[in-house]
Amino acid sequence: MRQIKVMVPDESLDEVRAVLDDESIDYVVTRSATTEERVLVEFPVPTQAVEYILEELRGTGVDDSRYTVITATETAKTANFHELEDRFVAGPEEDDSVAPEEIRGKALGMHRDNLTYYGLTLLSTIVATSGLLLDSPAVVVGAMVIAPQVGSALISGVGIVLDDRRMLAVGFRSQVLGFALAIGGAAAFGFLLKRGGFVSSLLAVSNVSQVASRVSPGLLTLAVAICAGAAGALALATALPVSLVGVMIAAALVPAAAAVGIGLAWGAPHIALGAGLLLLVNAVAVNLSAFVVLWYLGYRPPDWAAADGLSVLVQEWETVATVVVLVGLLVAASTLLAAPITFERAATGAVEDVLEGPEYAEVELVRVRADVGVGLGLSPAEGQSVTVTVNRPADTAYPRLSDRIAAAIAAETDREVAVVVEFNDRSRTAPPGGDAAAADRRPRPVVRRAV
Repeated sequence: MRQIKVMVPDESLDEVRAVLDDESIDYVVTRSATTEERVLVEFPVPTQAVEYILEELRGTGVDDSRYTVITATETAKTANFHELEDRFVAGPEEDDSVAPEEIRGKALGMHRDNLTYYGLTLLSTIVATSGLLLDSPAVVVGAMVIAPQVGSALISGVGIVLDDRRMLAVGFRSQVLGFALAIGGAAAFGFLLKRGGFVSSLLAVSNVSQVASRVSPGLLTLAVAICAGAAGALALATALPVSLVGVMIAAALVPAAAAVGIGLAWGAPHIALGAGLLLLVNAVAVNLSAFVVLWYLGYRPPDWAAADGLSVLVQEWETVATVVVLVGLLVAASTLLAAPITFERAATGAVEDVLEGPEYAEVELVRVRADVGVGLGLSPAEGQSVTVTVNRPADTAYPRLSDRIAAAIAAETDREVAVVVEFNDRSRTAPPGGDAAAADRRPRPVVRRAV
């Protein structure tokens, strides 16, 4: 529910009152103390009716940019308010969307002062770096909870769709400086950990699962970023809570920035490049998907309706230019992603072909992860490998499996990479008087081994 206060010129008051009476809206008119030529009209309406009512008032000649206040209200008791609820909340004009003025205010309300924003960015990056090096998903998730990136991402999305230069500048500046601080903070923290002996300088960070998963961006990581931006825009535009979506947006950005810093601290360019590409792709995807969703929901620049054809491109050139740049960045980054994605699909097929052999009838494929970075298809990159995780009967050796998989991948992709096979040992026991076959279907604790 919203309380709207709008300043109305005396010459438009009769038309405004007629509109409000026709819509069965109960209102109060107060004479302005600063000027006798204007009056203050205030009235409660359901949130879903704000944009419709403001559009009707604009049709009477009211300039709502002069003085309009929209505030949240807990409850309202007026003679006709229940009729508005029947129309806009649970009736034929039901709609969860909010007015452009409100969505602008909500987005800017998520903006934090520099100390808070950059302080939380640095703290979340340190936590994410610790979680990546500890190979702990729980710690990485904790970093996402305190990360403030949701505000800057949605501010830029709203700025694009409403052609608001101030919001565009605030959103993009916060993101760029925040990512730079995150990468620098992660690199400095990693360097201190190495120099202090808390983490071995000989640690092969590319073998750490949480780091390796950020080195080779793929289609699934892009899907996460797209859905994060879309969910954030949808929550912002439909009066739904945005706080939970912030964790999802941070999941697409903060760990990638931390991985870039780790790659710099350990002198591993393939990690820094791969994670940097992931960060770029995810950041662009979040901003672009937020814009697309808001545009689909009907949000436009204020002067859009009055323009047509070529005049649209001229008047809203900043919006058009921003979208073109974002699309160009996404296409260019996606081109770099094409080779790793294609390689991973081919490698998975090669692994499946090997395991279809009769000698591997007892082996179950769990996962194939290709850690090939962005060097694939351009030049040989350090640390390129394929990790295959399988289940096997306990105490059953397959000493040649990694070699056969490596040969199959080389034959399928025409590229030689290191192959690591991780075995989960499976032990099963029949219960007393039970069916051995039934017991064989119950997995026992597994032991992880690598070849």
